[in-house]
Amino acid sequence: QVQLVESGGGLVRPGGSLRLSCAASGRTFSHYGIGWFRQAPGKEREFVASISGSGGRTYYADSLKDRFTISRNNAKSTVFLQMNSLKPEDTAVYYCAAADPYSSPSYYDTGTYHYWGQGTQVTVAS
Repeated sequence: QVQLVESGGGLVRPGGSLRLSCAASGRTFSHYGIGWFRQAPGKEREFVASISGSGGRTYYADSLKDRFTISRNNAKSTVFLQMNSLKPEDTAVYYCAAADPYSSPSYYDTGTYHYWGQGTQVTVAS
C-alpha cells in the first residue's frame, strides 16, 4: 500500500506558474505509475498527466501538454507537476494517484489507479 499527499496548490494569477508535488510513503515508489487528475466544481474528474515508474514514459492530456510537465524523483518518492501559463479554466482540485501494476494503455482512466491522495486546490484568478 502507498499513501499520497499532494502539496503546492494555491491562488495564482492568470499566466502564472505553480509546481505541485505528490509525496508518497509505503512500498517501493518506483513500482508505481503516477497520474495527476483534476476536478472542477460540477465537473467530472479529468486526466491531466501520467508517468511510468521509471519516469521513462510520460503522457498528457492533449489540451495541456504544451503547458504542463510531469516528472518524478524516485529517490525522494515524489512526483511533480509543473504548470505554466495558467488559465482560469485550470482552476480545480488536483489529485495524484498511484497504480501498481501500471497499465500504460489506460493511463488516462481513473480506474487504472489504486491509491489516491486527498487533493490540493489550484485557483487561477486575478
